[in-house]
Amino acid sequence: MDSITKLSFTLKLRGYISLLKLRLSSLVVMSAFFGFLLADGNLTSYIFLNLILGGVLITGSSNGFNQIIEYKTDELMSRTFSRPLPSKVLSVSEALTFCIITGVLGLYLLSSINFSSFILGLLAMVIYTVIYTPLKKITPFAVFIGAIPGSIPPLLGYIAVSNDFGLEPGILFVVQFFWQFPHFWALAWKLDDDYKKAGFRLLPSGDRNQKSAFQIMLYSAFLVPVSMLPWASEMTGTWSMWLAVIISLIMYYPSVKLYFTLDKKYATQLMFMSFLYLPILFTMYCFNQI
Repeated sequence: MDSITKLSFTLKLRGYISLLKLRLSSLVVMSAFFGFLLADGNLTSYIFLNLILGGVLITGSSNGFNQIIEYKTDELMSRTFSRPLPSKVLSVSEALTFCIITGVLGLYLLSSINFSSFILGLLAMVIYTVIYTPLKKITPFAVFIGAIPGSIPPLLGYIAVSNDFGLEPGILFVVQFFWQFPHFWALAWKLDDDYKKAGFRLLPSGDRNQKSAFQIMLYSAFLVPVSMLPWASEMTGTWSMWLAVIISLIMYYPSVKLYFTLDKKYATQLMFMSFLYLPILFTMYCFNQI
């Protein structure tokens, strides 16, 4: 293999890996992992392995389909113009073939766990690619639609063990659902100028203004009672409930500062705190199970 061929192969490989958005996929795997633990799943079982691999493949496939649909708008934004499709590292047909293969394989792995897991994986893919992605250019309400597949991972992890759509997995879904709004809107606040180049208005009121900041603050406040739900349903004990309230209030603080100042630095603080919030919260739930 000559040096030019090696370079081409390496670029293609990096392109395929980039389609998967592994950093985002790792967040999905983490949430599914905690849902699995909270359901007392066996970490040495084939179910766990299929859950993790299937989750990565389905999330990666959905991310890839998203990039295929949006490759022309990705060319317009600073944060996305170097992605594999706008940069011509991969063709649309290559990306489409890859996403179909990874999606089908991911669904197969989830189907080997139970039918409920398969349905959840399929639902997440369809909502994310067919509904959420096109809506992003039409209405800020797209964020609410996108929060549905984004909240499925802990639900999926729990149901991989229980195979039952009961109260406990539903609560995990609700916790992650409400977390997504301050998390995503903080990111959207930082990237609003770039998003508008591609015609996306993803902040709740469409712009960086006090109305958007108020909704960010409101949904951050919702995390305080929502984080108490596992305790209220007797999934977890008292000390994790109090710590959940404390870290929710800590995350709430920059959202209040953002509302009163509209300063981007507080959106940055909120975004980074949101990355830490979920793993800390779910870890506490796991250590304080009843």
